[in-house]
Amino acid sequence: MDFKGVLVNIFGQNRQIVLCAAGTAVALIGLGVVYKYTRPEKKFSRVGVVSQLLVYPMKSGKVVSVETAECLRMGLKYGELRDRHWLVITEDGHMVTGRQQPRLVLVTLSCEGGQLCLNGPEMEELRVPLNQPNNPVVPCRDCGDDVSNWLTRYLESDKTVRLVHFEPHLKPQKPFEKDPLFPKDEKVAYPDAAPIMLMSESSVRDLNTRLDKDVTIYQFRPSIVVSDCEAFTEDTWDHIQIGKVELKRVVGCGRCVLTTVDPETGVITRKEPLDTLKTYRLTDPNQKTAPILGQYYTVKKTGVLHVGETVYKISY
Repeated sequence: MDFKGVLVNIFGQNRQIVLCAAGTAVALIGLGVVYKYTRPEKKFSRVGVVSQLLVYPMKSGKVVSVETAECLRMGLKYGELRDRHWLVITEDGHMVTGRQQPRLVLVTLSCEGGQLCLNGPEMEELRVPLNQPNNPVVPCRDCGDDVSNWLTRYLESDKTVRLVHFEPHLKPQKPFEKDPLFPKDEKVAYPDAAPIMLMSESSVRDLNTRLDKDVTIYQFRPSIVVSDCEAFTEDTWDHIQIGKVELKRVVGCGRCVLTTVDPETGVITRKEPLDTLKTYRLTDPNQKTAPILGQYYTVKKTGVLHVGETVYKISY
């Protein structure tokens, strides 16, 4: 039997299967065409301008203000610095933040020439190799004894503390396990909840009209700061686009005692501005007793962000 005869024979034996597959393919193509022409069209409304991009390499550490940053699924990245990818812990594995050690907010963590650099008030700069593959990984990469000694002395801690680093192959945290409003597949390194926290300058200005002493945006540790908008309007930005980056709002950022740490002095009051916020910003039932200032977002489309870019609200 020639080749043509073989094909005819195969088709004859499997005619029903072939016709079914062809019908399925046609149906899928049809559905794609229908979806293309019937799906809701995106509408873009200008709502503000990016005025600051802020990276916190070490959780509770000093902020790094940048003009441009990569916006990845797990947060902002600037060179070797990734947002909240370093964390101070006790030797038995408990997290140490500015809530327990307010002077952490004065520690600068940077990366230069393949070295990890630490600076703090009245401390000599410490430089160690950034990549230390022989250091233990349980369950995150330990940064070594030199860093541990430096931080323990700086904090004047009666317990030894260590610095650890999150790396891509390690197990991330899942915000969903703390708050079911987050998607189950969402992952973060060491932020409290989301990879991105966004807030407006005008919301802080509104707060300052109610305080005896002004606070700055840095007291609230946002990732993206927006200007040229009304106070608290970010509460309504459920889906936004900045350049090619798309963000989806999940829940309001419930504020805690860390907001009462002065980022310039490292002094904690445990009072303001938290007490004042509680008088008028208990606005999100999902956060129960925590006042809201800023909003948590997940990253739906990654890209590069720039200070000065327009923020668009997406609706359908």
